[in-house]
Amino acid sequence: MLDIPRNRFTDLRSLTLAVKLGGFAARIRGWGFFEPEWWRNYLHVHSFFEVCYAYQGTGLFHINGDDHQVRAGEVFVAKPDEPHEIISSEHDPLGIYFWSYTLVPPQSQTAHAEVDALLYTFLTSKKAASRCESMQGTLDLLTEEIVRREPGYPQAIEGLIAKLLLDTARAVTGVESVTHEQPDHDARETLVRDMVRYLHDNYNRAIRVRDVAAQVHLSERHTNRLFRQVMDVSIKEYLTNFRLEIAAQLLLDRQSSVTQVAYATGYNDVRYFITLFRQHTGLTPTAFRQRDGTRFFEVEG
Repeated sequence: MLDIPRNRFTDLRSLTLAVKLGGFAARIRGWGFFEPEWWRNYLHVHSFFEVCYAYQGTGLFHINGDDHQVRAGEVFVAKPDEPHEIISSEHDPLGIYFWSYTLVPPQSQTAHAEVDALLYTFLTSKKAASRCESMQGTLDLLTEEIVRREPGYPQAIEGLIAKLLLDTARAVTGVESVTHEQPDHDARETLVRDMVRYLHDNYNRAIRVRDVAAQVHLSERHTNRLFRQVMDVSIKEYLTNFRLEIAAQLLLDRQSSVTQVAYATGYNDVRYFITLFRQHTGLTPTAFRQRDGTRFFEVEG
């Protein structure tokens, strides 16, 4: 058992932390801790990932219009642009650890196929909560490392963060071993999965429908129709939304200019990027950056 108060977990805020997960780049934005008492954080969205782990009690996790009853030993995840709130139980108050981070995909294929496959699945997974009791051990070790600060603690913490983020992805995707044969998908889903992977691998450059069609050896018309049938949006809409989600994460790094962010997400026309970003978020990139990636909704009544 850890002999250090759990809330010392937030001492991690004193470090600037970033890790590579396969070809993905993860940058930690914050660490938090709520004691087991009644609380509610009200409906809001982030431009980054926010993950919570319940160590005690029960509560309600409301996300994307769905309710999930959560309890001790479960991890629950809000991805960029997903409206969510947490309401602690009054009778069995919820205590949580929470952390937030950006997760930017590689701009080309890498040698880390297994990790990249897991994280691409995580990006598109619909599952919001899952049991993951083993995560408590990682959180205890992180707290111990930051409090004791023994030689090499920054490197130890980086390794534990990599495990924490990978375990989160494993929990909500159900992917335990990507080295084994994956369950069969119908032919349509397999083709669209290949299309999505191509979009993810090439979002930083100009992509036309014919480029996507060439990857799956179909006509442009058939490619468009198939993609919409499975994903409920067109290829152009999906790519635009994905690019702007990545842009929103990159804007949180204040060392990158708006122009650099535009170029990094496949927009060589910066004015067009600014217009598109404003249509998507209601804010210019500069105004969005000033809000630090979080927006609360008005509460009625």
